[in-house]
Amino acid sequence: MKKNLLSLFSGCGGMDIGFEGGFKIPKATINTNIHKDWIQKEDEIYYYLKETFFETKFANDINEHAKIAWNDYFSKKRGCDVNGTFKVGSIVDIVKEYRKGNKNVFPKNVEIVTGGFPCQDFSVAGKRNGFNSHKDHNGNVINSAIPTEETRGKLYMWMKEVIEITLPKIFIAENVKGLANLGEVKKIIQSDFSNTNGDGYIVLSPKILHSGHYGVPQSRERIIFIGFKKSALTMKAFEELSKKDICEKFNPYPVATHRLNGEIHYSSVELLMKTYTKCKEVLLDLKEPEETTDLSQIHYSRAKFMGAHCQGQKEIELEKLAPTIRSEHHGNIEYRRLNLANGGKKIEELQKGLKERRLTLRECARIQTFPDDFNFVIEKNKKFSVSPSVGYKLVGNAVPPLLAYHIAKKIESNWEFYFNSM
Repeated sequence: MKKNLLSLFSGCGGMDIGFEGGFKIPKATINTNIHKDWIQKEDEIYYYLKETFFETKFANDINEHAKIAWNDYFSKKRGCDVNGTFKVGSIVDIVKEYRKGNKNVFPKNVEIVTGGFPCQDFSVAGKRNGFNSHKDHNGNVINSAIPTEETRGKLYMWMKEVIEITLPKIFIAENVKGLANLGEVKKIIQSDFSNTNGDGYIVLSPKILHSGHYGVPQSRERIIFIGFKKSALTMKAFEELSKKDICEKFNPYPVATHRLNGEIHYSSVELLMKTYTKCKEVLLDLKEPEETTDLSQIHYSRAKFMGAHCQGQKEIELEKLAPTIRSEHHGNIEYRRLNLANGGKKIEELQKGLKERRLTLRECARIQTFPDDFNFVIEKNKKFSVSPSVGYKLVGNAVPPLLAYHIAKKIESNWEFYFNSM
């Protein structure tokens, strides 16, 4: 039996892909010493991950292009039309539609809600306005100096209302690591989520997860909030989850499988950890843009080199984790290789005649652990329905599917312990 999942702030579906599973992934990203049971099958290069028991019944984002990319992938995955699943629009407007009497806005029997509420106002790279956002729920600049509940920095409160409407057994909210450094913001959000449905949820202390610990070949950190519906929990689960320090067996946060550079671990599980996934282990089998028919590999940013002092003007190091893939492409996407004059170090590749260029969309997607059958460039009738420029934003805004899969599998494995069967 599938567990109905409702996805908010879905973007193109990184969280949804991970929570449903059933995708292929380069072998270096999976530690079979710890998770051999995750593998459905394998070939020389890939592991094919098993599906989970979660299925996305509702997805939502304000970006029409995110819907196109989401539908393109999930219609192929499920072998059926999914057009009714993804609703384009602001969460504020959707909740208001429900308040006005449209009780069919959200699906019935939702068991899990996920959502990456907007992070621009909390990020290190952004303006770090936090709650005092300068944009509204549709992303438009506001003139008022007084923020309201409908500004971008307060949209998590609308996620809270969706949780109160649908009453899932569990919810997962994620945001950028920078949120944890904004004074009392983390505590305020945790407290607000804890008050969902009149103190109806246990909300665990949020945890910062480094994607590199989970096989993602990227230095990317996200803060994760997890809440459990009290009335749905077994007595034992309620007791365990109410503790300040939850034992590993019952903790919903996933166990790290990969060791970052310089880390030393000694416990029995930690001794099974692999070294972090190097960029080369997910990139070097890709053909050059001139040699492929994959539109996501053909297209890459043509922005000129702007000097080493600017963001995105370095080439990635194949032996290391990639830097965080960002959601813009105005010249700040890292280089796959630079020429020698601009500081390039991949001499052998340059000697073979391979040219200076930035990362392609497919390379960014591999670093984010998206499967190759997810298209970030979509053409119809020789016109882009999802352009390369939009594709860069979609891939950069996404949760790495493999990180989401780790979270999903840990929750799936503990489901019967957490929840009553009723």
